[in-house]
Amino acid sequence: MRTKTLLRRLLGITTLFVQGFDFSSGDLLVFVRPRAKLPRCGVCRAPAPGFDSVSSRRWRHLGLGRPRVWLVYAPRRVSCPTCGVRVESVPWAAHNSGFTHDFEGLTAYLAQSTDKTSVQKLMGISWATVGRIVDRVVGYRLDPERLNGLKRIGVDEFSYRRRHKYLTVVVDHDRRRIVWAGPGARATTLASFFEELGPRRCAEIEAAKIDMSAGYHKAIREHLPNAQVVFDRFHVQRLASDAFDAVRREELRELRGTPEGKDLFRSRFVVLKNPWSLNDGEKKKLREIEKSNAPLFRAYLLKETLAKALEYKQRWRAERALRDWLAWASRSKLKPFVKTARTIRKHLDGVLAYVDERLTNGIVEEMNTRLRMIARRAFGFHGPQPLIALMYLCRGGIELDPPLPGPTDV
Repeated sequence: MRTKTLLRRLLGITTLFVQGFDFSSGDLLVFVRPRAKLPRCGVCRAPAPGFDSVSSRRWRHLGLGRPRVWLVYAPRRVSCPTCGVRVESVPWAAHNSGFTHDFEGLTAYLAQSTDKTSVQKLMGISWATVGRIVDRVVGYRLDPERLNGLKRIGVDEFSYRRRHKYLTVVVDHDRRRIVWAGPGARATTLASFFEELGPRRCAEIEAAKIDMSAGYHKAIREHLPNAQVVFDRFHVQRLASDAFDAVRREELRELRGTPEGKDLFRSRFVVLKNPWSLNDGEKKKLREIEKSNAPLFRAYLLKETLAKALEYKQRWRAERALRDWLAWASRSKLKPFVKTARTIRKHLDGVLAYVDERLTNGIVEEMNTRLRMIARRAFGFHGPQPLIALMYLCRGGIELDPPLPGPTDV
């Protein structure tokens, strides 16, 4: 077998000819040229006439053991009728990249599953280069049709840094992937997504799951004419849980230093557990709270009754139970629950939409957990864009097929 043929097969790139090689510097330099005779514009990739060559350039390829492998070629300049005078596109690398597609594909594949420091060491590149490669791979591998056919979306904020640094993340509930992310957590942030989506695709969205953020609610009312706003059960129950915690803290302040206060402090996990999970000892403590602290037990019943009301699958039953709960909470003489009742009454239509749609927060919360892990792996990048690119890479439906060794029978 000829040496040039062997090198071409080892490189694994079929769209080039090997013209020679040099191993004197410790790195393997492979001199190549494209198979195609007619050059293409490096920006738009349209065929264009070439007229001269620039100086030789090098592209880092996957190593063959310890030595680094570089592809060397002097690309031609082309006169593109659309883009003007540009350097030609080479089939083994992206425009303005110093790495081959195979090298960038393996780097991005590793970035999907490990931290960037490890990727940096494994691939022998700098920290910032990992981020640029991820950005580039996402640019040409992210599905351009991901915004088409959206029917049910989930919108949530994601805190990625201290001092109120947030991202707005939009999730496709049906395909279970991120379709958009942008810096900020305001109405204008979500409005920029709807503007990118366009009026026609906005009109196709049937349901939007959000928390009780006034900004998101405002943007959805303005841009989604046919969408039903759904307030997730998790956020509704959290309002009642926060109200219960406020009542409990107030009771602890009043009973501080007394035996009753000490017993109440020790019973924290009893009142937070699900009723069906209580053992005999915990049930006894709950009965003692019922006898000794009527306001706290009333708050406990309000919290659990709201959770039960949201379990109904028939809308009319859920609506009747919720209206009964609102009347009870409003006259409970517990200020946190009176405030919670006003909030839920204001958004009652969206709360009841959960019963119809059963569009839960589970997918978004699962996504947030994974995004938290991704944010830790992206630690050290102070802007939102590298993190957004890594989110798309890991949770945007991008499937990479890097040139990895296949399984063997040994």
